[in-house]
Amino acid sequence: MLRCTLHPFIKSYGGLELSRPWHYAKVMNKILVSACLMGHAVRYDGQSKPLAHPAVARWIEEGRLVTICPEMSAGMPVPRPPAEIEGAATGEDVLSGRARVVEVSGGDVTGEFKRAAENALALAIETGCRYALLIDGSPSCGSGFVYDGTFSGQKLAANGVTAALLKQAGIAVYSDREIEELVARLAADEAATVN
Repeated sequence: MLRCTLHPFIKSYGGLELSRPWHYAKVMNKILVSACLMGHAVRYDGQSKPLAHPAVARWIEEGRLVTICPEMSAGMPVPRPPAEIEGAATGEDVLSGRARVVEVSGGDVTGEFKRAAENALALAIETGCRYALLIDGSPSCGSGFVYDGTFSGQKLAANGVTAALLKQAGIAVYSDREIEELVARLAADEAATVN
């Protein structure tokens, strides 16, 4: 089983006590990206879902990408039991305390998923990420859909816990299926900055 320690930039497990105040990098717009999309075998099943796209290769070369597996940053192992947000609820519901994240075995991992979201947001803030590119379907990173909590493969148009918290903080979140939209948004934002 793999385990991950908290990212060194993050100064607290339980909140957003940061070493520097909120800021965005002025030189380059950075992108927080799900580690599984970068080929890291960190998903619940010990697999990765590498995203092969010319923009990803270019962003790596430019040093734009900041990689995180939110669940591993919260100390969750690989592999780990599948988890879903119960009751066809959303990441926003989890953040507000109206819903839980549960494993297929019934274990409650809500606290870990909230901590994972806080860690991802803290890292995004510390490194100046204005955008996030996250794997869809995950109860953490899903931004187009998550599964409905029945472990039957039924999808629900909703955000996962990390995606919801990032969006609440004003970070533009894109799923792996929306990479072309992110490419266009980044180009437009940077053109506007130059003018």
